[in-house]
Amino acid sequence: MSDQPLVLGIETSCDETGVGIVRGHTLLADAVASSVDEHARFGGVVPEVASRAHLEAMVPTIERACDTAGVRLADVDAIAVTSGPGLVGALLVGVASAKALAIGLDKPLYGVNHLASHVAVDQLEHGPLPEPCLAMLVSGGHSSLLLVEDVTQGVEPLGATIDDAAGEAFDKVARLLGLPFPGGPHIDREARSGSSVAIDFPRGLTSGRDLQRHRFDFSFSGLKTAVARWVEAREAAGEPVPVADVAASFQEAVCDVLTRKAVDAAVANGVEDLLIGGGVAANSRLRVLAEERAARHGVRVRVPRPALCTDNGAMVAALGAEMVSRGRTPSALDIPADSSLPITEVLA
Repeated sequence: MSDQPLVLGIETSCDETGVGIVRGHTLLADAVASSVDEHARFGGVVPEVASRAHLEAMVPTIERACDTAGVRLADVDAIAVTSGPGLVGALLVGVASAKALAIGLDKPLYGVNHLASHVAVDQLEHGPLPEPCLAMLVSGGHSSLLLVEDVTQGVEPLGATIDDAAGEAFDKVARLLGLPFPGGPHIDREARSGSSVAIDFPRGLTSGRDLQRHRFDFSFSGLKTAVARWVEAREAAGEPVPVADVAASFQEAVCDVLTRKAVDAAVANGVEDLLIGGGVAANSRLRVLAEERAARHGVRVRVPRPALCTDNGAMVAALGAEMVSRGRTPSALDIPADSSLPITEVLA
């Protein structure tokens, strides 16, 4: 094995079949097959549909990644796979595929944590992670603040969502406004022509006793309900709903809370680097507001390009390569697909 391990990563935690190949911190291939169009008519991800789509896409996606990278499967030094958290049926497809490759190729297997992979992927764009750093992961299933000492083993949760995740709130509000699924990109687009101060939507867990008890936690359920009631009131009065203004004001409320708490957590823990990952990290307003607020406190912000923020195999391969480089013990071949794998368990 060379000093720069060649690792193939498989990601199937939700509705994207991702296969990535990296050598050390260099991305060679990032092949993704998404089943999002099959879920759009249901307004959300259907687990059984996602599992079936992974089964159909796995082999072609692996082949496409190898072709893009110009490598053979026999060339890889290790196989990495998301073993949790995620949809259990979807995870099972990826874990079973990775086990088959590991056995057939006689290569070590690393079952890794989906959330830690979102942290590790930034290395493919900006180089080695600062240690420690603060990571804010925001997606359809997660809104988390993590203190990262060593991404291969030391991830300390500081805060998380206590109800709806940020991405989930984007999807639900988009549906209220008649926008397509997934909602994040469409709300971001609409918000560009709207006013972020047109409507004063609530900021959950940011004042009084809530702030004392949940300083680094998130809550977007109340915000989602406030948007729904505002829209319903306009419709009941026979007035048109200003979609762009609602989108901009809602987006501002989410990004305000996320960036305020992330910067507060970084300062409180004496950390000078903030990494933002997950699908919502592709939001344009979140990126701008994070940069502005962090700069005022001397905190540097690292955000991967949008294609690496959403679920992909490259992030799994990146964490796998870091595991190999740091000499972490591979996973056993009987690792489970753990839908509720805690972030404190980086390697299954």
